[in-house]
Amino acid sequence: MSMEEAETQTVRCGLPAFGGLDGLDEPGLRLGEDDLAWWRDAKFGLFIHWGVYSGIGRGEWAYHNDKYAEEDYRNIAENFSPSRNAEAIVSGWLDAAQAAGMKYAVMVARHHDGFALWDSSASYKNFTSAKLGPRMDYVAAFTRACHERNVYAGLYYSPMDWRFPGYFDPQGKPESALLMKQQAYGQIEELCTNYGKIDILWYDGGWLAHKGRDADAAWLWEPLKLNKLARCYQPKMLINPRSGFKGDFQCDEGGHEVIGGIVPFAWEKNMSLSAAWAYRPEDTFLSSSQVIRMLVNVIIRGGNLLLNIGPDGEGHIPSAAAAVLRETGEWLGENGEAVYGTRAGIYEPVDGIYGSTCKGSTVYVHILDRGAFANLILPPTEKRILAARTLNGEGVAFTQDKNGVRLELPPEPGDKKQVVTVVHLITEG
Repeated sequence: MSMEEAETQTVRCGLPAFGGLDGLDEPGLRLGEDDLAWWRDAKFGLFIHWGVYSGIGRGEWAYHNDKYAEEDYRNIAENFSPSRNAEAIVSGWLDAAQAAGMKYAVMVARHHDGFALWDSSASYKNFTSAKLGPRMDYVAAFTRACHERNVYAGLYYSPMDWRFPGYFDPQGKPESALLMKQQAYGQIEELCTNYGKIDILWYDGGWLAHKGRDADAAWLWEPLKLNKLARCYQPKMLINPRSGFKGDFQCDEGGHEVIGGIVPFAWEKNMSLSAAWAYRPEDTFLSSSQVIRMLVNVIIRGGNLLLNIGPDGEGHIPSAAAAVLRETGEWLGENGEAVYGTRAGIYEPVDGIYGSTCKGSTVYVHILDRGAFANLILPPTEKRILAARTLNGEGVAFTQDKNGVRLELPPEPGDKKQVVTVVHLITEG
């Protein structure tokens, strides 16, 4: 089966929804596996939605949903002035990311409202954080802090912009649509040239008039041309598929459950810790147990998890969200060996019960339901198992024969129920 056939079959089987598979492609524009290795090793990243809309507190679509006039929204931007400087704000974000065990971060540099969080000379009407409101370049502070901390730096960019009538009617208002396109090309060039090494370019909003798919709008954006421009400046930067170009990895957006088998190509689960992507004061958050189980369900299928938070208007991460990130990091502190630097393992996942990752000669069995797992036999493998143990070194009894492998899990500690039980299988060779 070819890679293209495998991708199509995966989607038809009701697995994660990958909207970028129909994107335009060109030989040599996508990166090879060697260039994706660091990202596949990293596994877990922080997504940050923050901007003018954070001060409004009604989500990142406030401009459109609340039907703001352009000048009214510009006035809000002029009054958007967090009391802390950019360095303090992004430092708090990266503190939280590192406490959670995240290895990369993707900051929203400009959302659909058009407000650029950097000093963008290509911005239409100078609609930027350097010219209005805080008079600060947050992208500069973010990328600099990532480089200093050895956190891989990603930038989210939306080519669409609600301020342009041509977005909603590109055929009827072509001059406006082309002006929006011109802004996008100029801003992508700025982001790729002014801030040192950028590890991920994360597009969103390639579709037009809130209709169709990203690839449907390729006639306007010319995504192959756009991403060749980006590659000129950042040749090893990973690019997601949401510009209409197929990209280096696929995205599955939303908090829905991940089920099915190992996905045969690079992919990332994108979801928010709360119901919204950007700050709303009434939002509640997933528990650390829910985050950990999602992370495990993603990595045993060969993916990464990009988990979003929405800081408030001052740039603070809500305390409840920060607590979840810390607790997740504590779990990774104990179980990271079975996560970082691994690949999807030798066993296809069984939904809700178990899956596996592997690294070298070690297979890590991630058990999501101990009761159901006790009645199962792992499929037979040609790999000879030499030993089995838990993460704390406790031996696990096992039998291996032509019918498969049976593990006898030790009792759970009475004072600490495990979110996921991980067993190491040390194999020969």
